[in-house]
Amino acid sequence: MSILEVSRLRVDIPTENGTVHAVKDASFHVAEGEFFGIVGESGSGKSVLVQSVMGLIPNAVTSGSVLFEGEDLLTLSPERLRRRRGKEISMIFQDPLSSLHPQYTVGWQIVEQIRAHEKVSKQAAKARAIQLLEKVHIADAASRFDAYPHQFSGGMRQRVMIAMSLSLDPKLIIADEPTTALDSTVQAQILQLLGEMKQDFGATVLMISHDLSVMASVADRVMVMYHGEQVELGPSAQVFKNPREEYTISLIESSSFTQSERQAPLGRLDTAPSDAAESDATESDATESDAAKRDAPIAEVAGVSLAFTQRRGVERTVLDGISLDVRRGETLGLVGESGCGKTTLARTIAGLVQPSEGRVLFDGTDLSHLKGPEWRRMRQRVQVVFQDPFSSLNPKRRIGSIVEDPLRIHGIGTARERRERVLELLEQVGLDPAHYNRFPAQFSGGQRQRIGIARAIALNPDLVILDEPVSALDVTVQAQVLQLLDDLQRDLGLTYLFISHDLAVVRHMCDRIAVMEHGRIIELDDAETIYRSPREPFTKRLLAASFLESQEVSA
Repeated sequence: MSILEVSRLRVDIPTENGTVHAVKDASFHVAEGEFFGIVGESGSGKSVLVQSVMGLIPNAVTSGSVLFEGEDLLTLSPERLRRRRGKEISMIFQDPLSSLHPQYTVGWQIVEQIRAHEKVSKQAAKARAIQLLEKVHIADAASRFDAYPHQFSGGMRQRVMIAMSLSLDPKLIIADEPTTALDSTVQAQILQLLGEMKQDFGATVLMISHDLSVMASVADRVMVMYHGEQVELGPSAQVFKNPREEYTISLIESSSFTQSERQAPLGRLDTAPSDAAESDATESDATESDAAKRDAPIAEVAGVSLAFTQRRGVERTVLDGISLDVRRGETLGLVGESGCGKTTLARTIAGLVQPSEGRVLFDGTDLSHLKGPEWRRMRQRVQVVFQDPFSSLNPKRRIGSIVEDPLRIHGIGTARERRERVLELLEQVGLDPAHYNRFPAQFSGGQRQRIGIARAIALNPDLVILDEPVSALDVTVQAQVLQLLDDLQRDLGLTYLFISHDLAVVRHMCDRIAVMEHGRIIELDDAETIYRSPREPFTKRLLAASFLESQEVSA
């Protein structure tokens, strides 16, 4: 029996540049107790489809029908739809920070949702909320109940959203990229948790993902979308092992590429020097001073610790005595589970967070000694691509203006020159320059990530801190962005601090890798040594989880 039946659904979104036909005649059903998957590239219409089902897209023009237990959601009154949402249909959004209120604790927000739909006491709702936080593997859940969203990592915020979505035991869970920001070990836990909800409580799951290995491992049936159209639908094993459509085949081939060929860094796969090249190298050997300059750290972290004081005076240590350097021209990878302190360390290096102890030096200058004008110059040399692109893009401004901001703030070029540079940047990161006047909400999560990358590289900085820069991208676009980052580094001499939970990406991109656990660097070595001969048990567990995940599609 079907719990959800979608018939000839069309979603048109009016924009200043004309109507976007986001979904075109999609028809499918989801059976009770089924795990139904929707896959496709960023911008294919996956998120628009499920958000229109929930009535969450303002000004959208919809046609067709969406029957939930026989009732057409497209024709419900706002009040009736609100009663259905949350209690009977819950949604895990791709972008957790924009869904969590920054002024309220995470525990209060879960309790508020429970009490909005059920008549229970605050104490009972709080006890349930803490149990849910424990179920999604939030450590020390009772004390973290009183923490605010900004005190959680991106992956931990995602888990809070999952806990919230499960709080009312819904009949249908719609999960929009629920594991995008999570490391491989926690990703496996979350997928197992969704499976438990399906098995133990009879919940039905409709999940969107661009990660084919994830979908192949959990979905009973899969629908493939491309440019708003439904191109293939069938049992998961059939779609992934014997695809009929050319587009599905290309998606699977791209996934295989990113799991195998990225074993060596792009641009270095075929760099064995010829005899002539060796002769040139001999004739142009760098002097000892040049070599020393090249190997000198551009950023140094010395004994950095950081603790946050939560409500009721509870102190939480986030960074614990960290020391490391980022060498000029290299890509240093930073890996570890969600919540281990990776993003906080990156923001400390960027000068966005002040450490409680220790110091951070950039090109030999202690950041704690910088004043106003010096900070302005430093900002031009250090840029960040944030993990959560939507929260770092002003929703009320057009993307052309957003990408131009660094150029305008630092007084670079005329207005015409800045516009030309922005158009060039948009094209570089794989966006249509014609979308210059669109707003962030009119882009998919992956496209918003590329907007953030364009803004970060606008000033040709010395150091770019990349905080999960490809976590929201599908496999084909991911490969393009990684190639772009490699090209930019080679052409502009950039240095990268590359944070990721995807160990295959880190191995592909990085010269050295630092492994973090509970706010400490537990292992630091060159990439191949880390992968071939890890010393720490935690590193071995991370690698084992990543290896198992990478086998799903190719199996």
